Amino acid sequence: MAEPAQRPSVTKSPTGIEGFDHISLGGIPTGRTTLVSGSAGSAKTIFAAQFLAEGIRQYDQAGVFVTFEESAADIRANVSSLGWDVADWEAAGKWAFVDAAPQPGDEVVVSGAFDLGALVVRVEAAVRRTGADRVAIDSLGAVFSRFENEVIVRAELFRLASALKGMGVTSVMTAERTSEYGEISRHGVEEFVTDNVVILRNVLEGEKRRRTVEVLKFRGTIHQKGEYPFTIMPDQGIVVIPLSAIELDQRSSYTRISSGNVELDAMCGGGFFRDSVILVSGATGCGKTLTSTEFIGGGVDNGERSLLMAF
Repeated sequence: MAEPAQRPSVTKSPTGIEGFDHISLGGIPTGRTTLVSGSAGSAKTIFAAQFLAEGIRQYDQAGVFVTFEESAADIRANVSSLGWDVADWEAAGKWAFVDAAPQPGDEVVVSGAFDLGALVVRVEAAVRRTGADRVAIDSLGAVFSRFENEVIVRAELFRLASALKGMGVTSVMTAERTSEYGEISRHGVEEFVTDNVVILRNVLEGEKRRRTVEVLKFRGTIHQKGEYPFTIMPDQGIVVIPLSAIELDQRSSYTRISSGNVELDAMCGGGFFRDSVILVSGATGCGKTLTSTEFIGGGVDNGERSLLMAF
């Protein structure tokens, strides 16, 4: 009997973004294009820049940043607060810009036939010059703002994505969306020219902003489902907190410790098991806080150091 053919597996490149590689189960698919879509202020540009920065810092992989919107000078200045000295990486041949941002006085709308062939040539030259493994493109919405014919834009974006795949690089493209839970992208085209989709959200809840990230689609491979909170830390960048993706696999011991209440200890057969997690649930006024503080008090009585986190 013939053995079944081995299916080619999709390898992943770790982004180096803390927590994201956990929820994506290893990073983003290698050699493919990933769309990072989000509303204003959702950290799309930071994600794209951090993908390159961590590639350099952690994996010695050079990167190319293609900007359609902000100038290269602005990006250098903006990410310096995160501890990334892009100018030094440029001098070392680890980071290269392809600056396609409009200049003052440029025409912002072009009609008729056009193509991104010249841009593809510039990107390919930068990839060859640096030996880049990673490419970030920020942002696709700026392309649509300059060209009227969306059919041609879609074809050219597909051409760009195919060219990147042909270069053997792992790439990230950013795009805008108009609402946090509406269409994936502003023009409804961007997600169809990429293999994978990651959504960043910046939701206003109770007069406070809450940032989350969701891996919506990875073609040919698996990932954790749902939204995960993230924050932006100085000198670090994006930090994803994979709360529901963390499994508690530590076992409790058979050693008993006091709950701080003699009667409760008797009900539990001698107290709580050390290293266990105890949930105290009940309606308002039933004694949840008292039970917690008695537990802390029992630890103090036994000479143990205790920590009470009060929310």
